[in-house]
Amino acid sequence: MTIETAKPLAGKVALITGAVRRSGRASALRLAQDGAAIAINTRRSVDEAESVKAEIEAFGVKAGVYIADVTDEAAVNKMTAEIADELGSVDVLVNNAADRGRSPMLDLSFEEFHRIIDIIIDGAFLCSKACLPHMVEQGWGRIVNISGVGNYAGFAERVHVHAGKGALEAMTRSMSSEFAEKGITVNSVSPGTIGGERPESAGPMPKNADNLPPVGFEGEPKDVAHAVHMLCQPDARYITGQLIHVSGGLYLS
Repeated sequence: MTIETAKPLAGKVALITGAVRRSGRASALRLAQDGAAIAINTRRSVDEAESVKAEIEAFGVKAGVYIADVTDEAAVNKMTAEIADELGSVDVLVNNAADRGRSPMLDLSFEEFHRIIDIIIDGAFLCSKACLPHMVEQGWGRIVNISGVGNYAGFAERVHVHAGKGALEAMTRSMSSEFAEKGITVNSVSPGTIGGERPESAGPMPKNADNLPPVGFEGEPKDVAHAVHMLCQPDARYITGQLIHVSGGLYLS
């Protein structure tokens, strides 16, 4: 078995936004196991990011922590330039950063509505735009956008989140068409009910999302990471513009 076979992402650099916990962290660790150097993005969770960095370096690959608000174009451009200097230009991008929350629509301010959408959409747009020139130049790249099953289940009191995630899926399809001939795939992963400790910003579970999915158990962050990992492989070259549900059958497409 060659080194390339054993570590199919050796020599690649992966940027995961919102990488310090749950599915973002799990995805970072999974890609590191395949040999990718990992750029860990967070807006402010420095201690958690450093902990993830140590976990990644235990696999024998390089990692770096990059503090940046993905809704700030100057900060994103500065971040990707620093990654290029320290690890190499980004070959794999996982747009995972998001803030969910829960609010009755009639109590939801216009400001909060746009804050959530901006993190999801502006973040994915700015990070993709910053990383794509290198991918285009080398004729290879992988972008995975993290959506959510709520777009299809219609969870109550998350109109802001679903608006952002629905737009993210539409952007995925358009980008996949534009860059398909350049060796770049763009796909979405849609997690369902993922167990474990929930971030405070997520708020309580939606009132119409109490039941377990048909498989009879909640998913784990590693289940989302497995789907992300598959889409980032060199062998996934024929999969683009797709949405993969990781929801235990909660939604059947």
